[in-house]
Amino acid sequence: MDAPDVLDLWDLRVRHQPDAPALVTPDRVLTHRSVDRLTDAWAASLAGRGAGPGRLVGLAFADPGRTVLGMLAALKAGAGFTVLDDRLPAAARDSLVRRTEAAVWLGDGAHAPAAAYVPAVGAGGVADDGTAGGAATGEGAGAADAGGHPVRPPARAAGHDVAYVLFTSGSTGQPKGTLIERDSLRRFAAAVAERLELAAGDRWLQVASLGFDVLIEEVFPALVAGAAVVCRADTRALDAEELHTTMARTGTTVVELSTQYWLEYARWLDARGLTTPAGLRLVVVGGERMDPRPYREWQARQPARLAHVYGLTECTVSSTFYTGLLPADAAEVPLGTPLRDVEISVRRDGRPVPQGESGEIHIGGPLLARGFLDDHAATARRFVPDPLSAVPGARVYTTGDLGRIDADGNLVFLGRLDDQVKIRGHRLEPARVERALCEDPSVEQAVVFPDPATGTVLWAFTVPADPERAPLPGEAVRLTAAERDALVAPLEEQLPDWAVPRVLYRVSVLPKNPHGKIDKRRLSDWATATATATVVNAAAATGTGTAATGTGAGPTVPGAPGPGGEPLSTVLGLFREVLGAPELGPDDDFFEHGGQSLLAMRLLARLREFLPSAAGLRASALLRCPTPRLLAGTLATAGPREAGPRQAGPQEAGLPR
Repeated sequence: MDAPDVLDLWDLRVRHQPDAPALVTPDRVLTHRSVDRLTDAWAASLAGRGAGPGRLVGLAFADPGRTVLGMLAALKAGAGFTVLDDRLPAAARDSLVRRTEAAVWLGDGAHAPAAAYVPAVGAGGVADDGTAGGAATGEGAGAADAGGHPVRPPARAAGHDVAYVLFTSGSTGQPKGTLIERDSLRRFAAAVAERLELAAGDRWLQVASLGFDVLIEEVFPALVAGAAVVCRADTRALDAEELHTTMARTGTTVVELSTQYWLEYARWLDARGLTTPAGLRLVVVGGERMDPRPYREWQARQPARLAHVYGLTECTVSSTFYTGLLPADAAEVPLGTPLRDVEISVRRDGRPVPQGESGEIHIGGPLLARGFLDDHAATARRFVPDPLSAVPGARVYTTGDLGRIDADGNLVFLGRLDDQVKIRGHRLEPARVERALCEDPSVEQAVVFPDPATGTVLWAFTVPADPERAPLPGEAVRLTAAERDALVAPLEEQLPDWAVPRVLYRVSVLPKNPHGKIDKRRLSDWATATATATVVNAAAATGTGTAATGTGAGPTVPGAPGPGGEPLSTVLGLFREVLGAPELGPDDDFFEHGGQSLLAMRLLARLREFLPSAAGLRASALLRCPTPRLLAGTLATAGPREAGPRQAGPQEAGLPR
């Protein structure tokens, strides 16, 4: 007997709840029956154009709803799918199109390849409102049943056939295409639905970028559980307020957010004294290390539960979930326990370490990818034979992540192996020290690294929890001896002397580089500028030198008032603060200086705090007016609007890209 396919789980839901919602868009609600008939028609069209087992269907739609339909239709045709991210530059898109060699492309976005099309569905297929009709029209439409409904192509794919190929970010080289098989997708979808207790009444809001593997987690566990996928109108970024109103309006019960995006949303809720929408029962958070304090604060204030997730594209999205209440004395937020069919081990030099000791996280089991698309060398390096498994041919994925298993059996993330530094002959994971610093209530964020000059002492840069204590944007204020001693005293009780930072700075924000990593070079430059200014000012005070000049040596100079009395200086100052760029000028572009969706959310929130006219400002305004001068001009022509949450219209239901 053949092993079940992910489509068998879908078909079961269609039979049992044909009239229940399966796909919710700003324009319509499609039932399981409607989605099934529509994707049968699409699948017939795809099969007529060469899609089938072992081949890929490319998806390049401008809206998420059609992307979800395209993924299901490709699987019905027996093929796998790949999704083209509309944020990629044209050259990168062209490269991915060539590498995937898709049999056919569906899409209508501006980023779609020239050959992409949208399957035609006539009066007999599924009408625009999602109601049933007759047979599909167009090339390769295929057969219809006695009722005139399109019949799914007969091709039956095997469990080892490709389900999808998605690409990593490629921040350290060419993006790697990860090939996931159908059996892995089926097991993953069922396991997540089981772990998160998804049911027919749930609605999972689709948030992730369409080229990101979290899209898989937002769609397939919901579909196999009989829940509905809620799609935004397009892929544009929304801020925390718009996310909040969208979830309330659509009755969302489950949403998955990146760690930083979740922190922005949590800050927004706290600042306004709000709680999560009444229907929201679960927020899945992952992607970066989580500090315990905001996690505990959320659990104390918000009705929606948290699930902390860990996973990699190469292991079918997510491998572990932590869904419990974080104990008051927990030093870290665990990554949780593995899903069914996932094997987690912590090893050093190829051997498992005793419980509680640190080592490299290894992931095994049937959810592993087949490997990297057309990259046998990289596949062999990361997917290695597992000598500890009794299963013939078993493999294990070496993650490069450092972790340990705690006394409750939870996996705990400790940082990246390649983030280790050496201080006076000792190896150290900076994340360990950063977590300890963030346990102090006065510290919101921290980063630790060796001083760039000698590498013999640790520097720490902290962002204060109280914004009133933050220095000017672009400045690094060195802590006094008394402040430093108070902050490091707890560290000295738990860390060896060489692991305790001896030079500590306070900054308003931890700046990011174009890859989203903390820009340690810029922090070093701020510290150097502070030291230089201190020396020069001291010399000037004693008459032994001259005052410093040059960008970044001192406080930022306020700009001139903007049109209509709206102060350009305020907008410019907030641009500089959020981007961590004290040198930014009134005509510098936000996005050309490292701005991205999360920073845009923060900028909008800060603007609303200072300027009444920014109460109704949306992310799209920043796209149209990306410089301080242009944005100040827009604000000057906008009358004050009522602050606080409002209902997002249908065309505002997009979420962060």
